[in-house]
Amino acid sequence: MDTDEPRFDVPGMLINGEWIPTGENGRSEVRAPYDGSLVAQVPAAGPRDVDHAVRAAADALRRDDFPRADRVRVLEQTAAALNDRRDHFARAIALEAAKPLKTARVEAARAVETFAFAAAEARRFTGEVVAMDATPPGAGKTGFTLRVPVGVVAAISPFNFPLNLVAHKVAPAIAAGCPVVLKPASQTPVSAILLAELLDGLGVPSGWINVVTGGGGTVGDALATHDDVAYVTFTGSAEVGWGMAAKAARKKVRLELGSNSPLIVDSPSDWRTAASKAAVAGFAHAGQSCISTQRIYLHHDIADDFLEEMLPRVEDLRLGDPLDEHTDVSCLITRDDTARVKEWVQEAVTAGAKLLTGGEAAQNGVFRPTVLEGPPPNTRVQCEEVFGPVVTVTRYDEFDEALHLADDSRYGLQAGVFTSDLGKALKAARSLHFGGVLINEVPTVRADQQPYGGVRDSGNTREGPAYAIQEMTEPRLITLQP
Repeated sequence: MDTDEPRFDVPGMLINGEWIPTGENGRSEVRAPYDGSLVAQVPAAGPRDVDHAVRAAADALRRDDFPRADRVRVLEQTAAALNDRRDHFARAIALEAAKPLKTARVEAARAVETFAFAAAEARRFTGEVVAMDATPPGAGKTGFTLRVPVGVVAAISPFNFPLNLVAHKVAPAIAAGCPVVLKPASQTPVSAILLAELLDGLGVPSGWINVVTGGGGTVGDALATHDDVAYVTFTGSAEVGWGMAAKAARKKVRLELGSNSPLIVDSPSDWRTAASKAAVAGFAHAGQSCISTQRIYLHHDIADDFLEEMLPRVEDLRLGDPLDEHTDVSCLITRDDTARVKEWVQEAVTAGAKLLTGGEAAQNGVFRPTVLEGPPPNTRVQCEEVFGPVVTVTRYDEFDEALHLADDSRYGLQAGVFTSDLGKALKAARSLHFGGVLINEVPTVRADQQPYGGVRDSGNTREGPAYAIQEMTEPRLITLQP
């Protein structure tokens, strides 16, 4: 269904405290992935718009007119205002990202927590005392460090969490005292603009929050390589992220990238809980999460029982319109992604995988939740990030074999392990090369205050307000000589 009336009337992009309705390249449409309806019209920015925004941010940094007490107030008031408007933001998320409404509400609630944690950290982050007199050259000196802003932050966010992943970049930057230029994903800019509108209304001084809307190849590259940008925070694909880091080699470029998260279910373990959680964790938001459960490794002793428990739950997931209160799984972000996921599934089946459920597209770009057993290691559903509602199952005999299979990946974001054996749990925690190892939990869990990030091709940073603030500031040594 197409309509010429936008669902949201957004003011444009925010640069230096002014709302600009049209960009260097005119305007572009944001359409709902599910039914093609017009969600909003937004500016299509270009390099000149980026330069304008970055210069405004650099001027704000030089003015230094947003003291910590004011930043704390804004963060706290933003958390309260977001809480009051959760349903409004959830509807925007559901429309622009095709995230089921009940899941979108969870994202909106998490954004409230992200701002609240950033406010708490803004009150307390500080430097440290340095024991200068521990060596003869420091005798008589008093030393301490200040945490000072690293500079202008370029924040480039993805489509799949269009509010909370923006919050994870913007809120710590405000707390740290870094002016921000935000480029939201071109498919999902509405939530970010609504958030910027809220921040602007709470009295953020001009230039401290800027939002530039447009494509990654124009706006994203221009932003990441601008001379006045000191810090780039990017969430997205490994290929784009590492390419951006190569172009901006002299900057601090912090990447939160993809994964193909493994889940090991051992025997003995609480495999029933693992099965019920995996039936959701592999398919929430149609599998379009960096930590979506993708590869499941089952001990032979419990594999049949696990599948008997899990498969009916997967088949009972409700498919359809993201605005329907009962929908569990809606469409992928584009029809090309639906076609890609289908191609990968067919490739695996041709290579010898057994299709246990799903494997086909439904209406409006929805792909049926799919479980494959035994795909060869070199098939894309097994070795790459599907970013779709597909889970693979592999059986194993020995726990060490499961650890090896789980770790045999170019990614390393989060892994989950279900086991009743404390020794095995500790061994997994020590040996799995991932940013997080979750014991008796699926890997598709993130608390917004945790250090979140990966290794290998999954990135090079840790998000979570306290950890992001540390990265967005740098220590400045001060010594006092009487």
